[in-house]
Amino acid sequence: MLELDCGHNLDTAPDSDFFSALPPHPAVCLIIPRDPAAQPYLIRTQDLRRRLERLLGPLDPASKRLNLRDFAQGIRYRLTGSKLEQTLTYYQNAKALFPQRYKKLMRLRPPAVLKVNLRNAYPRCFVTRRVPVDSSGSPSSGTYYGPFASRKSAEYFSSQILDFFKVRRCQIKIRRDPSFPGCLYSEMKMCLAPCFAGCSKEEYDAEVARLVAFLETNGDSLRASFEREREHASEELDFEKAGTLHKKLEKLTDALRARPELVRRLQDLDAVILQRAAEEQSIAVFPVASGWLAEPFFLRFAELASQPRSVEELIRDRLEGEKVRECPGDFGENLWLVARWFYGKPRDGEIFFREKDWPYRRILRACSRLLSPKQEASTSDAPG
Repeated sequence: MLELDCGHNLDTAPDSDFFSALPPHPAVCLIIPRDPAAQPYLIRTQDLRRRLERLLGPLDPASKRLNLRDFAQGIRYRLTGSKLEQTLTYYQNAKALFPQRYKKLMRLRPPAVLKVNLRNAYPRCFVTRRVPVDSSGSPSSGTYYGPFASRKSAEYFSSQILDFFKVRRCQIKIRRDPSFPGCLYSEMKMCLAPCFAGCSKEEYDAEVARLVAFLETNGDSLRASFEREREHASEELDFEKAGTLHKKLEKLTDALRARPELVRRLQDLDAVILQRAAEEQSIAVFPVASGWLAEPFFLRFAELASQPRSVEELIRDRLEGEKVRECPGDFGENLWLVARWFYGKPRDGEIFFREKDWPYRRILRACSRLLSPKQEASTSDAPG
């Protein structure tokens, strides 16, 4: 847990000394009440000194601004170097202090994901915000793909990819009744129509398996299938079929190109988020393991310069040498923390995804960029 590691007592120092001791930096701050029965007041701010001067300064009878001077006994705070660190610090402390209302305080709502519910006899792909996990912390009862910036964007992507598959989109209970009239998708041959026994159970399961393979490979399985069929059609001189497959391949490429880089099968969401830390010449590294946001570790380059081991070795040990320690909370809340940062505008810091291996050299170059943003900006502005 990111503790509030600094503190001051309001009654032990004059106002001038109390406020001058506070750094004018972003922070999460807990205002401790005088009354033991009262609840503390948790805030996050971009300027700790200025915010507390307003909240804890002398009371102005003519002002309607909130003043907690008579309420407060002291403060505990933590300086934060980035929006992600501040959000995570606030989340952890709010959850510990206010377990019944921390979600409302943070306006916490898990992000939208696509789910193929494999527990259903005739699965379908739909948008949800609920991701149950098993005892190991892995998403259960289906295949999940996301997270998306909004439910609308998830539904749009779903409508695009489902055009390549003939799985059902309806929400009815499938009874395999031959007298059932079906729907528009079955009339357009865009669904295998299990509702009126238009296919066997095995045929429908095979189509669902194609969809699951598509999500698990980020579309590579379907792309490779289209490419093989197109090449075969060209060899057989069936140019009309080859042209149709080429158009399908272009449509698939356009759909996948518009997909955010964060979106993938949740079990494969492995990444590191790099942020500037509050300390000088320091980087906060936030690992993401299978969608779970882990406790950050800090690279203090002023100290690392005197160590015999390289920074790459230290990062490798932290990412591969030990199991990451997830933040407290459920999986949806961890996923919300990652998605909130990734889709935030402007987005500070950088993110790197693990494919076959971690891109260590790119991570190190990103650390250098984050530690010298002014130098980089002046270089980019120089006439070339």
